[in-house]
Amino acid sequence: MQRSEHMRQLDQHLVDELAHVARESVRAELREQARGQRRRAALYAGSGAAALYAGAAAALAVGLALAAVLPDWAAALITAVILAAAAVALRTAARPTPPGAPAPNTGAAPVPPVPSTPPTVGTDRIPGSGR
Repeated sequence: MQRSEHMRQLDQHLVDELAHVARESVRAELREQARGQRRRAALYAGSGAAALYAGAAAALAVGLALAAVLPDWAAALITAVILAAAAVALRTAARPTPPGAPAPNTGAAPVPPVPSTPPTVGTDRIPGSGR
């Protein structure tokens, strides 16, 4: 009886030790993955900031080029319209329509569905009036 008790304690100790090792290895792996993802996210943020500044510089160049031949206010207005059109085009491209859905901004009103069966005779009566 004492030997089986001793074996049970050894088994329990072994199971606890294995669980502890497994937990530690999983934690280490998750830390490593998180470190890589943080680095990647920082690089994406940096590239986004650089792209924002590059876009601002391009908009400034367009505005200055237009200002050489137009009044300053007109050049700024044309640049703003170009940027707004680009923003709308990018937003539209980012939101694709699901199959079968009408295309956005078509100007056509949606058509209601056609009933599968024609109306029955006597539908001109008012319910509950007895007529």
